[in-house]
Amino acid sequence: MKNHKIYIDTSKCIGCELCIKNCVAHNIKKHEDKAKIILNDCVMCGQCAAICPKKAIKISGYDEEQIEKLQDVRLDPNAILDVIRYRRTIRQFKQDRISKEVIDQILEAGRLTHTAKNPQDVSYIVLDKEKDQIEKLAANLFKKVKPFADMLSPVAKNNKINDHFFFFDAPLVILVLAKSSINGLLATQNMEFVSEAHGLGVLYSGYFTMAANMSFKIKKALKLPKGKKVAMTLVLGYPNVKFLRSTQHEKIDVRYM
Repeated sequence: MKNHKIYIDTSKCIGCELCIKNCVAHNIKKHEDKAKIILNDCVMCGQCAAICPKKAIKISGYDEEQIEKLQDVRLDPNAILDVIRYRRTIRQFKQDRISKEVIDQILEAGRLTHTAKNPQDVSYIVLDKEKDQIEKLAANLFKKVKPFADMLSPVAKNNKINDHFFFFDAPLVILVLAKSSINGLLATQNMEFVSEAHGLGVLYSGYFTMAANMSFKIKKALKLPKGKKVAMTLVLGYPNVKFLRSTQHEKIDVRYM
């Protein structure tokens, strides 16, 4: 993250204490009926600037301005449940091009996702021109370890490793990188929702994610930043298959205490 600093314009502050009550770092106090920052060493989550009714709080160092919330936005819970209910992993893709506008929206969903303690440590690699080359490196790795996997798992024997084993000839792959896997997976889930909204099919390639984090060759080819790993691999394309109904699930296991 860039260096940021919190500023409070005391001429605008009305001493309402909303920022104080909402500060997760307990880093704001009231001084002479005005809000005052205690230390400039906090998580920089921006909650104080977002909640201030008078726009008295600003955080420096960002390239974008805050966007005013003009109305409450509420999603239809039944529609969301249906998206989840009928969502299937796609392994058959059309070769139709995905527009840059759609890709940008998917990436924006990841960028806007919250991160634990606000490190904003998630970044992305969009595999396009080098997709097949990178996938082949992973295929070569899996071909070497497959004999050992076959001895341990009957299911592994049924898998044939070819050059499209990981991405299924999909037109686009996005690697979600993060220092914290949790932050990367949170971003990935929101990216999937936007992808689904655009009619795209989605595959989470856990196999490629594993290969990318194991192989020095793949890490070097991807130029993975130091300290980051591939949290998840999103394989995207317009589906060339249509599912007609939901799949069955076990009863929920929940306890109320």
